[in-house]
Amino acid sequence: MANREELGLIRGARGGRPDAQLALGRLYLYGSAGLPKSLPTALHWLDRAAQQGCNQACELIGTHIPVELARQSARPLAQWYERAYDAGVLRAGMVLAQLTLEHPASPAPDPARRDKALRALEGAARAGVPDAQWLFARYQHGQAMLASGAAPAPATPERKEAAERWLRRAADSGVPQARLSLLDSLWQAGDHARFLERALPLARALAHAADGLPPASLATDDVTLLSRCAQALAATPDGGGAGAGELRRLWELAADQNDPHAQMAVGLWQARMQADGKRIAVGAGSANFKKAIRWLALAGEQGLAEAWYALSRVFIKPEFSQRNVADAQRYLERAAEMGYRDAQLECGSNAWRARRENENNDVRAVYWLQKAAAQGCPQAAAALHKIAPRSAGSSFAALAAQLPAGLAASHPLLAARLRLAVLFQLSRAEALLLDVRVADQGHCLVVDIRGSYGRSKRRLVAISTVQERRALDEIAQQFGAADGGPAGPEGNYRQRLYRLKTVLPAAAGGDEAEAPAYEMAA
Repeated sequence: MANREELGLIRGARGGRPDAQLALGRLYLYGSAGLPKSLPTALHWLDRAAQQGCNQACELIGTHIPVELARQSARPLAQWYERAYDAGVLRAGMVLAQLTLEHPASPAPDPARRDKALRALEGAARAGVPDAQWLFARYQHGQAMLASGAAPAPATPERKEAAERWLRRAADSGVPQARLSLLDSLWQAGDHARFLERALPLARALAHAADGLPPASLATDDVTLLSRCAQALAATPDGGGAGAGELRRLWELAADQNDPHAQMAVGLWQARMQADGKRIAVGAGSANFKKAIRWLALAGEQGLAEAWYALSRVFIKPEFSQRNVADAQRYLERAAEMGYRDAQLECGSNAWRARRENENNDVRAVYWLQKAAAQGCPQAAAALHKIAPRSAGSSFAALAAQLPAGLAASHPLLAARLRLAVLFQLSRAEALLLDVRVADQGHCLVVDIRGSYGRSKRRLVAISTVQERRALDEIAQQFGAADGGPAGPEGNYRQRLYRLKTVLPAAAGGDEAEAPAYEMAA
C-alpha cells in the first residue's frame, strides 16, 4: 500500500506535474515498499512526463523500456528513444532502429530519423548485439525498410555480400531467425556443402533428441531441417560424410513427422527404385511394395506430384503381386493433373497409342503433350509436331489473307471462315465446311469434314498462342446459334463457294477436284 509520500506523488502526477510524473514512473520502474514494479505503468507516467519536455523521462524510457512493450503502446514512442539516443543511451538507438525499420510507423518516419536509426543499428551490430546484426542483415537485403513505408535499398552484389556476412554473425550469435534464414538462403542457392556444414550438426542433435517422440511432435522448421539435410546428403557424391544408415534415419524421422519429400524418399527406398521406376542397388534385402505404396500415397496426398508418378511405376511392375494397370493409369493421370512433366508426357503418349480404340484419344494426346512441351520437354514437342502439325503454308490461306474491305459487314460468317483459314492454314474445303463449334476443343482444332468432303482426312491443329485462342473465341461467337447445315443462313457448300468466288475471284481455282459427298448424293 502506498505511503503518504507516494500518495502525494500520485496526486501530483494526476494533476499534470512533470516532476511528479517522472518520480512516479521511476518508482514503478524499480518498485518500492508501497508500489509494485510495473513496466507498463512506469511507461505510462514516463511518457506523460516526456510529453511535457522532460529529458530524464526520455532517458529512462530508452534505458529500461523494451521494444516489445514499446510496440504495444497506443502512442508512437520512437521520438523518446531518439532523444535518449541523442543523450548517449546506446540501447535506445537499437530500439529506435527496431521501431523505425521493422514495424509500420504512423506517420512514416522522416528521413533524418531513419538515417539516425540506421547509424544506431550499424553501431549496435558492430558492437556485437545479435538482434542488431540480424536486423542489419535484413536491411542490407532490402527487407527491413518495407514496413516503415520507405523504399527498399537496391540489392546490389556488395549489399548481398554484406547481408550474408551480418547474417552469419547473427546466426553464430544464436539468433534463431538468423540461423533459419541463413540455412534457407544456402539451400535456395544450392550450396549443399556449406548448408551441410552448418545444418548437419543441428540435424544430428535433433535426431538424437527426437528418439521416442510421437509423430508430428517436432516443429515445422525442425522437420524441414531434417528433410533438407537428408536431401543434401543424398545429392552429395560422397554422402557428406554420413553413412547410409544415418541418411535413412534422417529420412525416416522426417517422414514420421509428415514431411512429404521424406515420405517419398522412404517409399522409393522400400520399393528399391528411382522415381521413374528403375531399380536401384541398395544392398541386401528385397523390395517391400506394400510399405512403399503407403509412404508414396502419404507424400502424394500432401501435394507431391512426383510421388503419384512413382506410385504408378509401382503398380505396373511385373514383380509386384498386385500389379494393376488401371490403378497405374489413375495415379499417372493424377500426377499429370498436378503438373508433373514426365507424367504428362506419358499420358500423351498412351493416349496417342490408344487412338484406334477411340478416335478422340488423339485430342487427349495433344492436350497432355502441350502441357509437357510448355514445361520444356523436347520429346513432347517433337511428338506434338508429329500429331498436330501446323501446315507450312496453304495456298488458299494466302488468298484468304487478302480479305476484301467491308466483307465482315456484308458477309460476316464468310469473313469469319476466311479469318479461320488464315489462322490455322486451312484449305478451301476445310474453311467452308468446318463446323467451328464442334471443331474447337479448347486446346486444339479438330479439322474433320469427311462427312461432307470425301477426299479429306481428319487432322488436328494445336492452338499454341493466347492470340489464337482469343481469335477462335471471337469467331465462334460470330457463328453463335446459327445453323451451319445446308438449310442454314450460309447455305450449302455450292452456295458458300459461289459467294466466296463472288467476293474473292482469285479463289475460283482451288484444291477441290470433286464435289462434297452430300452434293453428289443430291
